[in-house]
Amino acid sequence: MFSRTTLARALALPIEHTAARSSILAGASNTTFRACLHQATTTSSTTTSSHPSAPLSATPRAQTSNPLEQPHFLTPKNTIPETRADVPLNKQPVAPTFDAPLKVSQSLLDMLPYLTSQKPHYITAHLHDRPYLLTEGDQLRLPFLMPKVKSGDILRFNRASVLGSREFSLKGGEKYLDERLFECRLRVMGFESEPLRITEKTKRRRRHVQKVTSKHRYTILRVMDVKVKTAEELLEEGAVVVQSADSAANVELKE
Repeated sequence: MFSRTTLARALALPIEHTAARSSILAGASNTTFRACLHQATTTSSTTTSSHPSAPLSATPRAQTSNPLEQPHFLTPKNTIPETRADVPLNKQPVAPTFDAPLKVSQSLLDMLPYLTSQKPHYITAHLHDRPYLLTEGDQLRLPFLMPKVKSGDILRFNRASVLGSREFSLKGGEKYLDERLFECRLRVMGFESEPLRITEKTKRRRRHVQKVTSKHRYTILRVMDVKVKTAEELLEEGAVVVQSADSAANVELKE
């Protein structure tokens, strides 16, 4: 049906097609290699011949565009605020507001110099209705994680029930002393966490044991200053001398 020549050509076609394909791939690789060499040569020649007539000069050309602004990095010098104006508004202490001036008695003004001159002072400060006996330099670990504070922040405790020294104590007429009588400042040193605790819980007639994990975190504070204001400072801030019964606090001598 088919001639011998046609059959021979059909049988030889795959061999010729494979040989032609290999020759095409070899030619393409050679062409690509030549194209890369040719492209590199063309680029170098274009670069060198872009300004053939302009001689080389060391004189800088005039700058036509504005330079990019370099980012401002904080240095250790400008990270520490020097004045209160450099402190952000959300970090500045809140000024106390009072409707009436501080009421002190004459006996308190007479005994206050003995208390202020006798150091160190201790204070029974209250935080969330829990008392803490503190002196200057003590380290306090709160039994909870205080929110919205960072390491280095300075806090002021304004609730105290007792403030005293070795021989004298200052107590208020009400539950807490007036915060205008003293200053107690603490610095946030960092945070700690306890080891991971695993508690197993199960119920009757239930083949399942539930494991509850807990890992509490605590805030570490250091007492920086415990200060009792002098009589002169109280009078300069607007304290009013009244009778002993109306006084905000009284100084007592320890027995």
